[in-house]
Amino acid sequence: MGRITRVLVVGLLIELLGGGLQVQAYRNFKTAIYIRAYEVREMTDLDRLTQEWEDISRQVQVDKVYLETHRDTVMVPEETLENVKRFFQERGIETAGGITLTLDEGNRFQTFCYSSPQNRQQVREIAELTARRFDEFILDDFFFTNCKCKSCIQAKGKRSWTEFRLQLLTEAAENLILGPARQVNPKVKVVIKYPNWYEHFQGLGFNLETGPKLFDGIYTGTETRDAVLSAQHLQPYESYLIFRFFENIAPGRNGGGWVDTGGLRYWDRYAEQLWLTIFAKAPEITLFDYRQMKRPIDQLPAPPWKDEPTTFRYAELMRPLSGEAGGARPALTAARAAGYALEIVDGIAGRLGLPQGLQAYKPLHSVGEDFLHNYLGMIGIPMDLVPDFPTSPQTVLLTEASARDPEIMELIKRRLLDGKRVIVTSGLLRELGTSLDDVVELRYTDRKALVQDYVVPWGRLIRGTHPVLIPQIQYLTNDSWEEVFAVSGPNGFPLLHSADYADGKLLVLTIPDNFADLYRLPEEVLNRIRAVLAEDHWLRLEGPASVALFLYANGTAVVESFRDEAVRVKLVLGADKGTLRDLISGEEIAWTERRRPVFGAEPAFERVFELELPPHSFRALEKP
Repeated sequence: MGRITRVLVVGLLIELLGGGLQVQAYRNFKTAIYIRAYEVREMTDLDRLTQEWEDISRQVQVDKVYLETHRDTVMVPEETLENVKRFFQERGIETAGGITLTLDEGNRFQTFCYSSPQNRQQVREIAELTARRFDEFILDDFFFTNCKCKSCIQAKGKRSWTEFRLQLLTEAAENLILGPARQVNPKVKVVIKYPNWYEHFQGLGFNLETGPKLFDGIYTGTETRDAVLSAQHLQPYESYLIFRFFENIAPGRNGGGWVDTGGLRYWDRYAEQLWLTIFAKAPEITLFDYRQMKRPIDQLPAPPWKDEPTTFRYAELMRPLSGEAGGARPALTAARAAGYALEIVDGIAGRLGLPQGLQAYKPLHSVGEDFLHNYLGMIGIPMDLVPDFPTSPQTVLLTEASARDPEIMELIKRRLLDGKRVIVTSGLLRELGTSLDDVVELRYTDRKALVQDYVVPWGRLIRGTHPVLIPQIQYLTNDSWEEVFAVSGPNGFPLLHSADYADGKLLVLTIPDNFADLYRLPEEVLNRIRAVLAEDHWLRLEGPASVALFLYANGTAVVESFRDEAVRVKLVLGADKGTLRDLISGEEIAWTERRRPVFGAEPAFERVFELELPPHSFRALEKP
């Protein structure tokens, strides 16, 4: 239980902590800070700026700053930009520009109107100014439009808002930003940062089909904040999965992940976002923003688990900084929380290989079962979200969003005829309707069932902690088979269902009406779902929900708990009889061997490794 403390805290920080913290460069990624136009325009007092920067940079290592030129019609004078740019360059800090294309961020993120000649001219001038002063600049989250003025209504015509805005913003990118910027500065690199609400991009004009091809690079918003208190209710796993999705859209051109301190109850949640961004193999992480980095660390209370041996140790977080007289407690800020979290993950980041996971097909501009893949990641299924239909893996996952592909049924049949496996969700089953009859006659009915008991054939009745509402799926007896079913009274309903087709297998995963109810499924049920869905993976997780498993092609893995209490989990290796050891210490993890039932075949054996994870902690492992 104390191993993670000794290895990830003491082992990684021993060279940094000697009576006080001395910040050193991270070895496996770059770190940047974004500075809004509001703060840049105030940086005319270089003595004050020097003190502020010393306070920040002693708490977190910074390689780069983004200096914003515009936000909310605030334009930074060019003389100020040049002076601030010189200030950072003299200190060995790389500089780039930034633009936020809002008219009034406080008014529900009021954007520019790209049908307005006046607004279009303003955008062009902002791009030109920024390109004059920087050889690289990034567009913050807001290169979209939510304008529905009379001019936009007239320009839209009979097109949907999605169709209109996708075309409008592609044109604006070419003619108002990229063209003018490159004319002013032919060597300028223009990067677009995409925010965390990727499921709904197309409705506001973010075009993932044209944008990554037009811009010189992309960047990923990996901020997930608090799933309960924040309006978006994003699941922690998205901080990992969204970076992988954008990397699959623009391989090698995804510059990094971007995290802020918004919507936090405890600093652990901030650290988790940073860690997951690095687990996704982001080469750079941007801390938004300079103002937030000055936020006093004691504005957030220590969590109830502060005295447990967690990865993010509050005693270490609050350690006095180097140079503090008499070891007195310094004025620590959010920069220290970022620096401490990044020190921890830097010790393993370089050892992790290429991320692996169950490939899930999400066509560009698709909607349906929004953000579901992140909930699946939170129940311990390693996920990999891809924009093109996967052809190489043995197993693929298709959700309701996959129905956007008009050839989806033919693609499913082709995979099954090739002897591969296709997992479809109940949402996609509803969309496919009778077109799936060529494979198996299943029906998504309009009936619901409130269930709390489950059976994993041929097992006992398993009681859940809370009732869960699921759609009722109808099937033909002996034509297809229940892998897991839910029970309500003397009646049952498929939760995981399978059907053979040629040499392939189709599986249907029933999704609760509230996706978060996946977390309420009993461990035995989750273990069976993981065993079936992650059958191709070299390692799988057993245990409760809100624990994630990240797998890598070089035989490394990270298991992370997002729970508020300590949890004991199992990691299961297949029949290769390998071993697992701690990625940092090299300590071998104890294991036991058990028989795994395989129907219609010789019994298989698997090795089981048991770990205890403190609250909000992770453990990194490797298979020798």
